[in-house]
Amino acid sequence: MITISLCMIVRNEEDVIGRCLKSVHEVVDEIIIVDTGSTDRTKEVCLEYTKKIFDFEWINDFAAARNFAFSCATMDYIFWLDSDDVLLLEDSEKLMALKGILDPAVDSVTMVYCLAQDEHGNMTSSNRRNRLVKRINNFQWRGFVHEYLEVAGNILNSDIVVFHKPLKYHDSDRNLTIYKQRLEKGEKFSSRDLYYFANEWFDHGFYEQAVDYYEKFLATNQGWIEDKIAACGKLADCSHHLGNKEREKYYTLKSFEYDTPRADFCCRMGYGFMQQNEWEKAVFWYRLASELKRPKDNWGFFDHACWTWLPHLQLCVCYYQLDEYELAYKHNEIARQFIPNDEKVLHNQHLLEALLNKE
Repeated sequence: MITISLCMIVRNEEDVIGRCLKSVHEVVDEIIIVDTGSTDRTKEVCLEYTKKIFDFEWINDFAAARNFAFSCATMDYIFWLDSDDVLLLEDSEKLMALKGILDPAVDSVTMVYCLAQDEHGNMTSSNRRNRLVKRINNFQWRGFVHEYLEVAGNILNSDIVVFHKPLKYHDSDRNLTIYKQRLEKGEKFSSRDLYYFANEWFDHGFYEQAVDYYEKFLATNQGWIEDKIAACGKLADCSHHLGNKEREKYYTLKSFEYDTPRADFCCRMGYGFMQQNEWEKAVFWYRLASELKRPKDNWGFFDHACWTWLPHLQLCVCYYQLDEYELAYKHNEIARQFIPNDEKVLHNQHLLEALLNKE
């Protein structure tokens, strides 16, 4: 059986760190906490689970802090979490089982990262991350903000899910300020930095600045393909906020340059035609979205609704407008398989059953 070090960087996380550690402490063999300057009870809470708490002077560099945490680990593999992450019992049991069967030749194990859930507990947004890595490989974190773990070798994609469950909104200006300071010092940004700097502008509602940096990122013709596709989506969002529908459509279609059509972009095209009451055109795009094969082990941000129930619910609306009630009912029933208690789906069901005399 392999052994696992849990490595975390924390700062003022007294509200969530206990929940996180409680969910995983019985699975891991060592817990490393690196504190970057807490002024609350974070350390006291952590002491309930480990004595290996280290201080690290904050230097506006997340990768540096994470690399220091990794350097303190002593077990076979290193597992990392953020303070507002949680493993549910099912997933902690899966991780415990994995400890007993993992081939030591595996360099990294990826896990699904659930970023959001709907009111019914269904996963709505997720991606995949390298979570458990072999310590002797000395894999390094890169990037002062929005850092990533640079991994190579034999990678195993697991079905273990880490849930992101924040209780509060953190300092929203922190990352943007770090980027600005680095830019003012004349630092040359990598293509990845350009992309994430654009994301910070977007998240703060500065859409013109976001457009500028997303376009600079795409112009480099470098970087991860998933980031390029995501940039097209963000550019379409910016154009929408700026009231430029033509540019919104342009950037949506531009995403097709980087890969086969994704369901979320097809849904975006369909929605644009719905707004113009061009129902047959909307049907084309939503039908395409509904027929696309869901990608396996997708690493980019994954909008589950667009790959499951949303295109069918929208097809129901479109076919209703076209007086194609049988088709509307068919697609509403497909949507109901995914979201059986949704108010819109139930409303459609009753309306269409009355029209079709199915009661």
